[in-house]
Amino acid sequence: MSGKVRSETTDAVGWIVFDHPERRNAISSHMWGELRKAVRAFAEDDSIRVVVMRGEGNEAFVSGADISQFEGVAGEKTSERLDSSGGDAFEELSRLEKPLIAMVQGYCIGGGLAVALCADLRYASTDASFGIPAARLGVGYGIGGIESLASVVGPSHAKEILYTARRYSAAEAFEMGMVNRVSEPAELRPLVEEIAQEIAGNAPLTVRSVKVLSRELQREPGRRDTRRIAEVIGACFASEDFGEGVKAFMEKRSPVFKGR
Repeated sequence: MSGKVRSETTDAVGWIVFDHPERRNAISSHMWGELRKAVRAFAEDDSIRVVVMRGEGNEAFVSGADISQFEGVAGEKTSERLDSSGGDAFEELSRLEKPLIAMVQGYCIGGGLAVALCADLRYASTDASFGIPAARLGVGYGIGGIESLASVVGPSHAKEILYTARRYSAAEAFEMGMVNRVSEPAELRPLVEEIAQEIAGNAPLTVRSVKVLSRELQREPGRRDTRRIAEVIGACFASEDFGEGVKAFMEKRSPVFKGR
C-alpha cells in the first residue's frame, strides 16, 4: 500500500494531504479509498467549515493516478480497475456541501487535475503545471472527467488540452479560467489560509446554500433538485445565524456564526 492521504485541521479548516512524494503524490488505489474516507469525515464534522486539498512537499499537488500499479494489466480490466479506484472518491467529492479548495503547487496532471477540478476554488503557484496526458498513454478518458473539464475551461480549451496532451503553465491555466489566482510559491499557502479563514468566518448555512445551488444550476432544469434548493435557502432564514447577522450589522460589529 504505497502512499497515503492524511487529514489535518486548523481551526475550522480541514486539510486533505496527498502524501506520496516519492512518486510525485501519484494516487494509488489505496489512496483513492483514503481520500473518500477523509472527505466523508470532514463532511460529517460540523466544526469544519472549509476543506483544502494539497500535495505533500513542493514538487506536486498530484501527478496523476499511480499507473505503475496497472503494469501488465491490459484491456477492459484496466478500465474497470481505474474506474472502481477513483469513482467512489469522486462521488464523495461531488456530494461535499462545504467549500472545497485545491492548493496547487508543482505537477497537477491527469487524475490530479481531475481531483483539482472537483474543487470550488483553485489557487496555484507560479511553478504549477497542468495537463491530461491520456492521449500519450493510450487510455480512454471518462465522460465525467471531460464534462468537468469543459464546464470549467469551456469545450474548445478542453479539446485542446485532451487532443495535445501538453502541459500548461499556471499563467496559461489562469487565462483559461482553470485557476482563480496565481501566486509565488512562498505566498501560496498564506493566500489559501487567508481565503479559507475568510470563508470559514461567514455564515455556514449561506455558504452551503450557494454550493448546493451552484451544483444544481449545472444540471438541466428538469433534473434539478428543487426540494433541496428550497430546503437550504429556507434553512438560512430560519437559522439563529440570520438573526445574528442582522443584529451584528445594526451594531456595526463582526458577526459570530454558529451554523444553526
